[in-house]
Amino acid sequence: MQDKVIDQIEDTIENSSIWEQFMGFLNYNVYTYTIKDGSGIETGVLKVKSVLLVLIILILTTYFLRFARNIMTRKMSDDDKSKFFTVFSFARWLIYLVVLLIAMDSIGINVTAIFAASAALLIGVGLALQTLFQDIISGIFILIDQSVHVGDIIEIEGKVGRVEEIKLRTTRAVTIDNRVLIIPNHLYLANSLYNWTQNGSSTREAVEVGVAYGSDVQLVKKLLLEAAANHESVMQHPEPYVFFTNFGDSALEFKLVFTINDSFQGAIPKSEIRFEIDRLFRENKISIPFPQRDIHIIKQ
Repeated sequence: MQDKVIDQIEDTIENSSIWEQFMGFLNYNVYTYTIKDGSGIETGVLKVKSVLLVLIILILTTYFLRFARNIMTRKMSDDDKSKFFTVFSFARWLIYLVVLLIAMDSIGINVTAIFAASAALLIGVGLALQTLFQDIISGIFILIDQSVHVGDIIEIEGKVGRVEEIKLRTTRAVTIDNRVLIIPNHLYLANSLYNWTQNGSSTREAVEVGVAYGSDVQLVKKLLLEAAANHESVMQHPEPYVFFTNFGDSALEFKLVFTINDSFQGAIPKSEIRFEIDRLFRENKISIPFPQRDIHIIKQ
């Protein structure tokens, strides 16, 4: 009796106009395409149910990737999570492309024929996007060898900035004057990159100065060390040091070397130390000479 009722319900559903309309909607031809390759001409029909199938597969892929990302980053530190998310964003688009090609092939679209028909177009696009691919590959290399991290202070092509974000194609940094510096990732492979903070946040800085011949060099050394010690940004370990670098053409040349914690703001303490050196030299009658030249005029 129960089987008979079920059969009657199935017959009613199959014979109803709503079911017929729904099946007609799923079988509606959205697009008829023709592909010509080396073996001949192939014609296909793209139906609504095929489009819905592809969309469902992509949605399921999105949820699967999100689930996998949460599982893999569950026990990671915040720093490791930021690195993983950047790498994951690169791989996600590749996974979407592979899934899309598999889905298209499953609904009857000849993917090989599509590639054959658009081979010339793909070559042209590949050449046009050559720099884009270089940027993406370079971005992956940056994360693999960990040459640059978020928060690092870098110098490239004479520009200095603190890295704020490493994206798919570019690295975003902020300069000391609060300007945004957008660096294409391929520049890391084509140019020398200076990472100021890879070995730590502290860096060695230097201020050079020349004094007149005949000055007391021991007093000069004492005043330079005093100028460094008076500044709050200068670290006392390692201690500042003074180098007597050269007997110059017009001056005795010295270099004051010191360590600071925040290299990104290094220009500020260096400027303030120069002000202090000038004050101390004036108080102690140490003169800073300007370049001098002797001109001999020969009368003929």
